[in-house]
Amino acid sequence: MKLVFAFLGLCALSVSVSDASESSGPHVVASIMPIAAPADRAYPGEIQLNVDASDVTRRIVRVHETISGIAGETVLLYPKWLPGTHSPEGPIDRVAGLRVTAQGASVGWTRDPVEVYAFRVHATAGVKSIDVDFQYLSPPNDAAGDIEITRDLLFIPWNNVVLYPAGYFARQIPVVTTLKLPAGWQSATALDGASTSGAQTTYKRVSLETLIDSPVYAGRYAKRLELDPGSTAPVYLDLFADHPESLEVKPEQLQAHRALVSQAYKLFGSRHYAHYDFLYSLSDQVFQEGLEHQQSSENGTDPETFTDWDKTAYERDLLAHEYTHSWNGKFRRPADLWVPNYNVPMQNSLLWVYEGQTQYWGTVLAARSGLRTRQQSLDDIAQTAAYYEIQSGRRWRSLQDTTNDAIIDPGRLALGWGNWQRFEDYYSEASLIWLDADTLIRERSQGKRSLDDFAHAFFGVNDGSVTTLTYTFGDVVKALNGVEAYDWTAFLRERLDAIGKPPPLDGLRRGGYKLVYTDAPSEYQSASEGQSKRTDLLYSIGISLKDKDTPGTISEVVWDGPAFKANITEGMQILAINGVAYDTDILKDAITAAKSPGSPIELILKRGDRYLVANIDYHGGLRYPHLERDTSAPARLDEILTPR
Repeated sequence: MKLVFAFLGLCALSVSVSDASESSGPHVVASIMPIAAPADRAYPGEIQLNVDASDVTRRIVRVHETISGIAGETVLLYPKWLPGTHSPEGPIDRVAGLRVTAQGASVGWTRDPVEVYAFRVHATAGVKSIDVDFQYLSPPNDAAGDIEITRDLLFIPWNNVVLYPAGYFARQIPVVTTLKLPAGWQSATALDGASTSGAQTTYKRVSLETLIDSPVYAGRYAKRLELDPGSTAPVYLDLFADHPESLEVKPEQLQAHRALVSQAYKLFGSRHYAHYDFLYSLSDQVFQEGLEHQQSSENGTDPETFTDWDKTAYERDLLAHEYTHSWNGKFRRPADLWVPNYNVPMQNSLLWVYEGQTQYWGTVLAARSGLRTRQQSLDDIAQTAAYYEIQSGRRWRSLQDTTNDAIIDPGRLALGWGNWQRFEDYYSEASLIWLDADTLIRERSQGKRSLDDFAHAFFGVNDGSVTTLTYTFGDVVKALNGVEAYDWTAFLRERLDAIGKPPPLDGLRRGGYKLVYTDAPSEYQSASEGQSKRTDLLYSIGISLKDKDTPGTISEVVWDGPAFKANITEGMQILAINGVAYDTDILKDAITAAKSPGSPIELILKRGDRYLVANIDYHGGLRYPHLERDTSAPARLDEILTPR
């Protein structure tokens, strides 16, 4: 028996099981069928990619490719490591009906037994071009995955619908793409169209790298708004909705989005796109995406985002975050995260810069642009700071280690004990580190310099260039020292590698604020909970609840908190509080009443077909986080959030 192990870019290995007359164990020998490593050389042909996405009823996307430049036996790859997700989550399980032909004759193929994203096409030596047909089966329901296509809108990430030749950098493979949509639909993408015929659009020839970085949004109800009128590098807000009324944008809302563009330019001092498209779905029918690209971004929020503007501030840093990625993450990218094609593994060691500083600027730019008020921004920061005060996982796991999470859990599956396990804290906890750095620079320079100067110097180089410029940890430290001389290596490593130490909240103190708790949530938190049908009691009895589908369902439990000690776990459903049927207000009243001696918090819970009575020993009342002005330090945080 022979087991074959193939690794991309390396010779495959085979293990031969010896009989007793040979040596005492199996032998490892080189395979004669390696997969070619990507090389930075011109591809001798091109891919003609035809995508038919018109079957929105069945959510089936039909793909036809003509791939020239083939020289007999070849390997085709389906993208596995996806930019922006930092993980090996290419949906290979949704590819079906694969058929390869050459001049009308069938060509056999086999999937590599270990690198299952690789297809070995057994073309004869004289074959120079092949035709490839398959279907991409977009999830028909939530059980099969995140919904990408409905009767009214869709998004097409090109990495889902393309096979490409192994052995080349993605930037060296040219692609001409044609897309067919339902009749009457509108679409938007960073790609430039070459021609349109009815419902079919052919885009200009680009590299595979540019294609995959330029997804398409399309829909029945759409609107395009200019965010930088008269610019030579226009920026568009491309809205797609379930219903036409969701597309109504008031002048002051449009102005806030225009201010986002102008504030970003003032921060970074450059742009790295010919034009930029915010691809934006206002829908509760499709997956609410947030994914960066250099000349566009994928964004999704609730249908009421504009019509119930006062209630949706909690989600309005999304566009600011994804827009920042055009500079941080796409133009400037960690060196170990850049890969030559989509089947070479990524390394995520600098995601605390890529995502963490982007999270920070997302919060800051949302405030500076008016997408959020200053108070809403302060309330958002308070919730972030408070969460890391009670996150138990910091006792055993460093922030640096969480940069591996997208690889450990590429499907972003729900964790059983998220408060203890930690997940992707390189976003929010790292944003607190960057607040710490910003306020430290401001303090040491007596207000003359700030992290704005770092952003301008580090991300603002090579204005107009769309060519990726990579960076290392040393480059980040050097740029920080260029703004303010300090031991930035020690500063960063202490916070990234710390285990069992307090969260990085010095930025609040230096920024002129302190974290406090009261018995009432902020308007910002109340609106967030109301929209998401969630109740946050993490800072009192140590649970949060999700009421959207099954009221009283516990979605998070603080490890070693009061509820944890009462044997309560995530997934349980609260049926009654002190003998009264579950209601959010009744639970809150019981927590308040328990401040008095002898007042219990008795819960009846259900998990599956089992019932549990839990008595929570907690008497501290309701607790909600807020930031309170601390006059012992200048209001540097206010300065940070002030428009430029």
